[in-house]
Amino acid sequence: MPSKSNQPYKGKADLSVLFGDEETTDAPDKQLSIEAIQLPSSQPRRYFDPEAMQALVESVKAEGILQPLLVRPIGDNKYELVAGERRYKAAVELGLKQVPVTIRELNEQQALNIALVENLQREDLNPIEETDGILQLLAHHLSRSKDEVSKLLYRMQNDVQRMNDNVIIHPEAEIIVKVFNELGKMGWESFVSNRLPLLNLPKDVLDELEKGKIEYTKAKAIAKIKDKEIRNELLEAAITENLSLTQIRERIAALKTGTSEEKPEESLKTQVKTVLTQVNKSKVWTDPKKQKRLQKILAELQTLLTT
Repeated sequence: MPSKSNQPYKGKADLSVLFGDEETTDAPDKQLSIEAIQLPSSQPRRYFDPEAMQALVESVKAEGILQPLLVRPIGDNKYELVAGERRYKAAVELGLKQVPVTIRELNEQQALNIALVENLQREDLNPIEETDGILQLLAHHLSRSKDEVSKLLYRMQNDVQRMNDNVIIHPEAEIIVKVFNELGKMGWESFVSNRLPLLNLPKDVLDELEKGKIEYTKAKAIAKIKDKEIRNELLEAAITENLSLTQIRERIAALKTGTSEEKPEESLKTQVKTVLTQVNKSKVWTDPKKQKRLQKILAELQTLLTT
């Protein structure tokens, strides 16, 4: 049975409730030449985990495509993919000539709606994809840019904090609340507080978060370190050692010499222990350049200790 994450869309009823579209009739499932299908100009999904994609390729190779792709006719016997990009890519990689499809008469706006919702219903989305997807969905419904939607969300948050009851009466605010309620993933307040700030993370942290290598709560904590080199070291340690959020915060506190309750010498000892742990578990042992640099540092440390 196909997993929930492989389902192309939840169903016409759900989409009708969310978008207020009139009921449309799907053509029966059929086999369609893969050459007749083209990708839309705007795709909600940017990152595809290589391991997950390879697993899907192997599954399609063994069992075929179990869930039809959703496409819409665009003229001259051509069709545009609406939902099922991962299955489409797997079929292309395997050299399949035909794929099962469900054909649905949709205009461009309806297709974008379904593609965004289908993407947001996936279980393997990373927080950055999910945040960006929700912003796209809101931007579409409000006919605004994503930046304008972000500013509107922050204004709503400020209004609520000032106990301004008019925030939910405003038509745009009502649309935002409705979309979040229908998605059922989180409330708009949680989205503003916990997700929007992710888009402003340093690029090094953002890249690892987008690859799904670290949780967003840990990423936000590490991003507070301004020194890029120190931040990268802690980021690598957090990933390779699978540090908990508490452990990450403890290491950040240890870096702030003189700002914690520890005496300076105790804080320094903590830093030394932390660095030694990172060295023992890092990739420095397989990198000749890093090994030479480490040897130089150790030589300087030995000189310091013997003089």
